[in-house]
Formats: sequence, C-alpha cells, structure tokens
Amino acid sequence: MSQTAHGMSRYDLFLCECLEHHATNDPRPLPQVFGYLGHPNPVTGNLSKAHIVDAFDALVETMRTDTVADGPADAGMTFFGQFIDHDITLDTTSAIGTAIDPRSIRNVRTPNLDLDCVYGDGPEASNHLYSHDDATRNFLLFGRKDNPYDLARNCKGTALIGDFRNDENIIVSQIQGAFICLHNILMTHLKDEDDVGHDVSNCAQMGVRMAVWDKIMPPKLKDFEQVRRFIRLHYQWLVLNEFLPSFVEQEDIDHALAHDIFPDAPMMPAEFSVAAFRFGHATVQPEYVLRHGEAPLDLFALRGFGPRDPGATIEMAQFFGKKAQHALPVGTKMAKTLFELPDNIVNSGLMWGAHEIDIPQAKKLALRNILRDRTAMQIPSGQQMAHKLGLDPIATPKELKDRHIDKTPLWFYCLQEADKKGADKKPGKLKGVGGKIVASVFVRLLKEDPQSVLHLHDFKPWSGFGETCTMASVMQFVEKHRDHVKDRESLYCGPEQH
Repeated sequence: MSQTAHGMSRYDLFLCECLEHHATNDPRPLPQVFGYLGHPNPVTGNLSKAHIVDAFDALVETMRTDTVADGPADAGMTFFGQFIDHDITLDTTSAIGTAIDPRSIRNVRTPNLDLDCVYGDGPEASNHLYSHDDATRNFLLFGRKDNPYDLARNCKGTALIGDFRNDENIIVSQIQGAFICLHNILMTHLKDEDDVGHDVSNCAQMGVRMAVWDKIMPPKLKDFEQVRRFIRLHYQWLVLNEFLPSFVEQEDIDHALAHDIFPDAPMMPAEFSVAAFRFGHATVQPEYVLRHGEAPLDLFALRGFGPRDPGATIEMAQFFGKKAQHALPVGTKMAKTLFELPDNIVNSGLMWGAHEIDIPQAKKLALRNILRDRTAMQIPSGQQMAHKLGLDPIATPKELKDRHIDKTPLWFYCLQEADKKGADKKPGKLKGVGGKIVASVFVRLLKEDPQSVLHLHDFKPWSGFGETCTMASVMQFVEKHRDHVKDRESLYCGPEQH
C-alpha cells in the first residue's frame, strides 16, 4: 500500500513485501517464483528429433476442427484469461528448442493478482502512464482525439500501458481499457466526494490499519491508492468467483481453498504457465461479432499493436453476460484457424538443436505449445503429475503410443481430462490434474498476498455494480460512465490520423 520506492522493480518490491510478511511470525521461507511442481522431464530414449516432432504433429492434427461448439464460458472469458495471464507472468527468456531451467527465469510481472499490467509501478515510478495535469493528477492516460475509446499511445502508436502484450488484439486491448476507464471513473467520484466516492473509500480501507492511510500513505497518493485497492479487490473477486468457475470444476476450486496440495511449490510453476493455464488456446473461436447486428470478423482480423479505429470498438455485452457469444469448451478440439498462424505472427521455422521444424508445422499453435514443453521447459508428463496427485492416469493417445511415445505432454493431457464429464455431468472444464494445478496456483497467489480479497472474510462486492458482481456488470458500469470522467480530453494521448 505504501509508495513504491524509486529504483525498485515490481519484482523487488514483491520480495520486500514477502520478506517483511514472513520475517515476523511465519517460519516458512520466501516462496520461489518459477520452478517445477514435480521433477524435470527431459527427452530421453533413441527416437530421433524428427520422429518425435512428427509424432506430436500427428497428435495435434487430431485437434483440428471446423465445428464451432459453445462451451460453458462467455467468449470474453478467453480474453480475460489472457489479461490475467499478463498480470501475473511474463517470461522473456524461454524459447522453443532451447532447454532452460524454469528456476532461472526472472518473472517481469509480480506473481500477484495486483493489476500491475494496468498500474505499472504507480504514478511516481511509472509516470508515463499517468496525467500530469493538476485537475487529473493520478488519473491514467486514456483515449486519443481520433478515438476516445482507444488506449493512450505515444507518437509511434505504441500503447502506454503497463504490459505491451495487452494491445496484441483489440479484445484484450479493450478489457485493458475498461480497467483504465474504471479507475478514472472512480477517481472522478472520489474527487467529487459524492456517495460513490465514499463507498470506494470505505471499501478500500477494509482490513487496512488507519495508520497506513493517515501516517504512512503520502497524502497526494491517498485517493489513488484507495481507488487502486478498491479495483484490485473486485478484480480478485471476479477471478476467484467467475473466471475460475467458468473454466475449472468447482470441486477443484473448493479443494484448493481448503487444502494446499503444493505447499512447497514455486509461486508460478512451469506446469501451470507452460501447460495447464494454456487451456485458453482451445477455447478461442475462429471469429467474433464485435457489435450486435454486425457480421463476425476473423480472429486474426482483430490484431492490435497500433491505433485502433473507432469502428473497432466492441460492445462488451457481446463478450460477457446472458446475450454474449460463447467460448469453445475446454477440450482436445481447436479451431483450425490456430493451425495456420498468419505470417505476421509466424514467418519462419523452428530449430530443435540441429533439427529444423518447417514453417507449416511451426504455424500450428498446438504443436508450438507441446514443443515448448518438451524442448524448452521439459515439464512432467500428464501421467507423472497424475501419479503425484494420487489420481488414476489417462492412457497415452494412440497417435503417440503407435510411435513409441508412452507419456502425454501435460498441456494435451489437461485438455483430455476436460473432455470427460465432470461433477455437473458435462464436459468442457478443467478437472483432475489440470483443474487442481490451475485452481491451486490462483488460490495460493491470493493466500500469499496478505492484502488480497481472500483475507477479507466480510468482503462483499460494491452494490453499484449491480445485484451480482460479474464481468458483465462491471463492463456495463464502465460503458455507462466512461464519458463522464473529469477533464476527460486532458487524458488523451496519441497520434492523430488524417
């Protein structure tokens, strides 16, 4: 909650906070950030690299589908998951074909659900994200003259946001923008000292000693920190109570809340970041409707990384809520679009040692996921993780077994599990190994953060978001109030298009 020290990265600040938390009365050591839940699983045996790649290619070809099926989750949850992933992890070092020990990776994101992808290091250390005008001090920059709903951008069109990846497509870009707008809306209410502002302040102060606000907090940052904490608490609530249940069996979430099944695990295990949490790739639709009544657009027509045209502004109701499109179910089928990644994403082959993987294979997202597992991170197989968790393992797929590979890459294994009926008698959600890994990592992130919503047992979402706090209701609130931000045009930043 205190002011971020200059010269300290978010990672360094996280270390300091954890050390302070553990140094008082908690004898446990500081949790490692990256590492394994199990043991490294290097490629062994006499099979050639060409044979192994072709076997994995045969497996992923069974995933390709033209059939578009509705899963249980709203379509927007796929992209909210992308946003969450960018909030908790950024590995800039591992690459397909190059073996790396995950324990050596430095995470550029704090492994907390703290929205540092929105806020950076705060107004002082990341002041390029914030307004410098007195009237809108501590407001986040947002919008351009040519498009008031676009992200703020520099003269080259690069988004001014805490994580550049949140501009990679126009859907996750607008989820990022919605959280920025929410901050500015609530800052406006706090400065106006109206009823909403008082609600924000009261909620933000839950579970925090008054001395923090009155003696430790710099007065010029008090309003900002209250809004940031208010939004963080509701964001964490949404992750735990809507995002996770959309994709993970509830019994696995409940088990994670009641039991720590990986007590000595790293905060961001490779089995999670490289395999289990990449389930979202299987939920991507080949095309999406941006606004009611319009024709759907191909997934790769939605790319970002540049000024967004006003005509590409989405209606959030198309992605969250009762009338929203749906994500594909979690499972072993993927839209064929993801087997032919465009040239602007993949335009060359891959190398695994001396073996060259050709461009058609390199363009298959599913194959890239498996190769990152086996050639770079070398994480445990699905069967190995099932044995570790005391679960009955699923048999190795025929496409691998016929080619003398007897263990299933963990990413595919988690999708296999999701094909089976769960407690609700329906397939389409993570369960078993995948469910337990994903649920336990998120719950542990919240448990290890002493300021998280999980430690506020009396927390109830703000009634201003509606009778039930959901992504749909929060997005509806933002769309309704984003034009009523204080001195809104002073927050615009970006190149004008002529």
